[in-house]
Amino acid sequence: MEFRVRLDSGDENDCIEIRKKMDQENARKLFEQGAMFVLHDFPERSEFGVDYMSWNTGPNFKGLKMIPAGIHFIYYSSVNTEGERGPRSGFFYNFSPQEVVVRHWDAQSEDIKSTHLCEEELERYKLSKQDLDKFLGPYPYEKYKQWISLSKHISPELVDLLQPDCGTIYSAPHFESTASNTQSRQAAAAEARKVNTSGKNETPNTNQKSKSGASQSLPELISVESTKIKYSKVPKKKFPSGATPAEISKYNLDSSYALNVLLTRFDKDFDKLLGEIQFAFLCFLIGQDFDSFEQWKILVHLVCTSGEAVELYPQSYLSLISVLHFQIREIPSDFFVDIVTSNNFLTSTLYELFQNIANENVDKNLQKKSKDFEKHLTEKFKWDFSCEPEEYAPVIVE
Repeated sequence: MEFRVRLDSGDENDCIEIRKKMDQENARKLFEQGAMFVLHDFPERSEFGVDYMSWNTGPNFKGLKMIPAGIHFIYYSSVNTEGERGPRSGFFYNFSPQEVVVRHWDAQSEDIKSTHLCEEELERYKLSKQDLDKFLGPYPYEKYKQWISLSKHISPELVDLLQPDCGTIYSAPHFESTASNTQSRQAAAAEARKVNTSGKNETPNTNQKSKSGASQSLPELISVESTKIKYSKVPKKKFPSGATPAEISKYNLDSSYALNVLLTRFDKDFDKLLGEIQFAFLCFLIGQDFDSFEQWKILVHLVCTSGEAVELYPQSYLSLISVLHFQIREIPSDFFVDIVTSNNFLTSTLYELFQNIANENVDKNLQKKSKDFEKHLTEKFKWDFSCEPEEYAPVIVE
């Protein structure tokens, strides 16, 4: 059996056909057991993707078939009349076997919306699967193992916990104006002038007056709360209340206290924290959300610099090494280098991880896997883990 997925690149001569051959029996099982995502009225030549594969849609596109059960990431971006592609949007969805999900494109909001169907209507979709078949692209099974390696710790419960209240992850931030009127903006501007002059009786210059007038006429914009991903917040306080000077020094080097406080959000389930690390990475890598990359860096740094936790959660740190191994494969090695300082975030952070795992009290299997991982990174990327980064110099409390 042969399936064809048409990718319209904008030029008919550049049209590519991907043929994925499989035997009739496997194709029949995947079609019968797999889920179906039906999408009505999606604009032609727009981008549509699932997990690690995306396409430019043709005129007959109506969705995907043969989707394996589990967590997947659906994403899309429309094009305008000039062929310019808009920002990417997407959402995680937990597909059940044989599930039929029906959505439609809302031209006014330029977004995918839920299509409310009764049980009878859903049943009609299931009965007409064969008729819809020619309008549906097959799930890209050649990328399925890669997707699993990047998402295996993301559970349906974690998706519900982290995904924005609006249900969609947007690469471009959404803003709204704060409730205000002319009087409130004038009062805020007056307060700002009062703070800026520090109590001095100064006359603002023309430029200041101009800025003040602009601030009075323009509303203040804030991020739309319902569009924010509900990421975990790392505690700013690194040590427990009543800590001795020695403990303060210790926990300024070891992030284990902050890590344990954060884990209370997940009822001490470290696997859910690994899931958030994967969630953030995918929202950045595929969802193109830069804030998610920052969250990923924060969480990776937290777990890598938690020496006590390495001894308490050896199995979780074995899983962490696997998570990082598959994630690092997806991004160029120089991506993590700060363009200003030339420091590599990942090498300095992994140095701390390898040092913590090398402690004599740590599980031997974890130590072996850590050494293998370090050797692999050194051979592949020429990263040097032999020298302590200057940023990790000890903080001594008198």
